[in-house]
Amino acid sequence: MIETIVTVFVVIGVFFAVVSAIGILRLKDVYSRAHASGKSATLGVIFIMLAVFIHFLTQGEMNAKILLAILFLFLTAPVASLMVTRSAYRNGVKLDKNTITDDLKEMYDADQNQSN
Repeated sequence: MIETIVTVFVVIGVFFAVVSAIGILRLKDVYSRAHASGKSATLGVIFIMLAVFIHFLTQGEMNAKILLAILFLFLTAPVASLMVTRSAYRNGVKLDKNTITDDLKEMYDADQNQSN
């Protein structure tokens, strides 16, 4: 039964990792690519690490380092993706031509007006 759960977690993790890789290759701008890598890859790695944790837990080894790594990755990877996209926006990297709304434009225009 545990082997089935571990296998399901690995398959889910690989699925998210593959979706992330396809998203990085297929999406057009840095913002969409960062979203694909920040969300899907994080979920993929977390599911694979959960599978590793469960596998070793059934063999009598409790490894808190894996749980801490999952927590660290869960907290830092999306924030890193956000910082990359904000930095790209502030440096003038253009949005894709099919982008409908620019939610950050008003915020950064207001910041520039206040600093002047």
